Amino acid sequence: MTTTYNCTSDDQRAEGLQHAQRAISEKKCIVLPTDTVYGIAADAFSPLAVTMLLASKGRSRQMPPPVLIPRINALDGLASDVSANARALAQAFWPGGLTLILHAQPSLDWDLGDTKGTVALRMPDDELALELLGLTGPLAVSSANRTGQEAAQTASEARLQLADSVEVYLEGGFRPVKGTAALPSTIVDATSEPFRVVRQGAISLERLREVVPSVLGVDEPVPSVAPAAETAAAAQEKPVSEAATAQDAPVEVTEAPAVEDPAPAVSASAPDAPREAKPE
Repeated sequence: MTTTYNCTSDDQRAEGLQHAQRAISEKKCIVLPTDTVYGIAADAFSPLAVTMLLASKGRSRQMPPPVLIPRINALDGLASDVSANARALAQAFWPGGLTLILHAQPSLDWDLGDTKGTVALRMPDDELALELLGLTGPLAVSSANRTGQEAAQTASEARLQLADSVEVYLEGGFRPVKGTAALPSTIVDATSEPFRVVRQGAISLERLREVVPSVLGVDEPVPSVAPAAETAAAAQEKPVSEAATAQDAPVEVTEAPAVEDPAPAVSASAPDAPREAKPE
């Protein structure tokens, strides 16, 4: 039976959290507030629960959900090869509206969809969400709406779209702020350098670059190595005897083409990236 709890009331909050924890353990879906918008959540380690989450949204395995975590130190338990720059972004913007796409720990027994070995992680800046995450552990969470529809900013809005596919609705008031538009998290692909924003949201590119200056915008090309810089580098590597010979006889020089750094692959774990510009 679907139940909504008004979590602005202490009594209903405690009862709602208890019911939500039980629903998660039973592989059912719940709706909770985050610092961006409302999310539909399920046990990240249950393929059945994740399948139910995707079905509730009308979404395929090609759009896997991100995972919300209760604390920063959960990062290394779920992701591998976390770079210093990725850690710097997490330290600067968690809890908050930043989702990081990282390489998933290969030893984890989970199935979030077609992630290609990655996972999208975020620590939300919301007291109710963090309290529930502390009870349940990491949760697969996507915006609480049917695919293609507006993201829900209250639990009642979410219920209009998701209905009985969700066991528990935790109503915590308007998100992020009443009278404002829905604002998704910013998603950054941190699986290779340079990092790239794959969805712009709550954290601006300018703020990201204050921490990691090399972060690229959504459509920004990877910088190429300037030909002049290549020529200068080649001249520095040329043996002294060869350089001396070049003063006596003309040499035909063929300029090497600029070498581009490989563009980072956009992870399948950017669940709501350009296909659906919706939160989480």
